[in-house]
Amino acid sequence: MSLSAVYGADRFGLSFELFPPKTDAGEEAMFRHVERLLEFQPGFITCTYGAGGSTQTKTLDIVARVREMSGLPVATHLTCVGSTADQLAEYLTEARKRGVDNVVALRGDPPKGESAFTATEGGFRYANELVAFIRENFADMGIAVAGYPEKHLEAPDLDVDLANLKRKVDAGADVVVTQLFYENADFLSFRDRCSALGIDIPIVPGLLPVTNFAQIQRITSLCGAKLPKEFATALEAAGDDEDAQFEAGVEFATKQMEALIKAGVPGIHLYVLNKSEAASAVLENLGVGR
Repeated sequence: MSLSAVYGADRFGLSFELFPPKTDAGEEAMFRHVERLLEFQPGFITCTYGAGGSTQTKTLDIVARVREMSGLPVATHLTCVGSTADQLAEYLTEARKRGVDNVVALRGDPPKGESAFTATEGGFRYANELVAFIRENFADMGIAVAGYPEKHLEAPDLDVDLANLKRKVDAGADVVVTQLFYENADFLSFRDRCSALGIDIPIVPGLLPVTNFAQIQRITSLCGAKLPKEFATALEAAGDDEDAQFEAGVEFATKQMEALIKAGVPGIHLYVLNKSEAASAVLENLGVGR
């Protein structure tokens, strides 16, 4: 089933994102968490892969197993980094054979140690080129693309960033899933600007419930998201008390998601970091997926 079918007037599209664990033990732990997350009846589950495609095979193994466990649509991430068009076609052909119906199409970050993205000879420089390639050669696959409520770090300004998103949508994307954010006003402004530019596909907020202050500081520094001052203060006040940090994070995420639902978002995409506790607590609080 295509991603576009996950969202509708009578349907709230809940989804989760996984990443390939580094060990077999980590993988089995992840699947135990997936079993818990499946209780919330998500519309689909997706999985990233490592820098430069280093875990592509593992990513397909994970999403194929999730599909076997759940019968749900699954999506693999796909980037332009380090791959020619022919290699991308080979990967997508294998993905489709394994029951993967959808792709999260991204340009991808520069490989570790490099400050700028360089296109592979015979590959693509921009995500819109990747989207167009998928749409032309794998027309039946659903395509999600990334949106940035607070602007992509490399974009010079919000207008340029939004124009880049419009190119991805015009190339054939079905859904926009946003980078994580913690100020709903940024998302709502982003949504309004998308609408004004004629972007009329579902725009789904991507959320990461905070359970560890140091970890979220690292993540937000990498993607450019900002933490509200009062939230950062609450996390700092929790000190080294892991339970207190967890409770503060769940409380904030519950309020954030509740406000977004009231604002009429078509769904929520949760970056769960291969865990289920925080996402489950938030979804239980709101009765989402029940």
